[in-house]
Amino acid sequence: MLVAKILAQKPANNFTNTGTLEIRNENGDRTSVAVSCETILTETNWFNRYHASATGVTTLVAIHNGAEANHYLLFKNGGKTPEEITGNGGMIPFAGSDFWVADLGLEFFHWPQQKIVKKEFHRQCPCTVLESTNPNPGPGAYSKVQCWIDNDSLGIVEANAYDAAGKKLKNFYPKNLQKVNGQYQVESMVMENLQTGAKSVLEFDLDK
Repeated sequence: MLVAKILAQKPANNFTNTGTLEIRNENGDRTSVAVSCETILTETNWFNRYHASATGVTTLVAIHNGAEANHYLLFKNGGKTPEEITGNGGMIPFAGSDFWVADLGLEFFHWPQQKIVKKEFHRQCPCTVLESTNPNPGPGAYSKVQCWIDNDSLGIVEANAYDAAGKKLKNFYPKNLQKVNGQYQVESMVMENLQTGAKSVLEFDLDK
């Protein structure tokens, strides 16, 4: 099964990327936030630690356990006691951006209803179109996510998220895939809120 293959993937080694989170809100105001993302492997799982150095420092730890549900720890305002997050609780902004906690953890891959819609070329890649449905969307949460999965790397080429009313809410796509230290990483990730006009871009300094 496609989703099982995606969830079985794990990084080859630990690494840290630094960069900036560029945020444009619905009023057109812009903010630039310094960020870092650590990927760390353990004997039993692996996790990402996202750290945003802004007013009210925020750190998110997304713990991946293969096919098991993700587990999130959110440290707000530089605090040492985390808020534990699961399920729809992850549908909240990270560091005031349009990237939600659930987005950074690719939470939709863990929803029980997964359906392959079709196969097609998309953004110059041979892709499988996967539709993931949230069993309990609730107000403010995604009801479904449709994404184009590259057939070779199993990476996301593009994704659309829909709100609880079934209207398209967000568009996500990575840019400039590079091979760094023997593994492929994206130079930037773009998240657009199609209902408000807001946009967030997470850019990494891969050369560093």
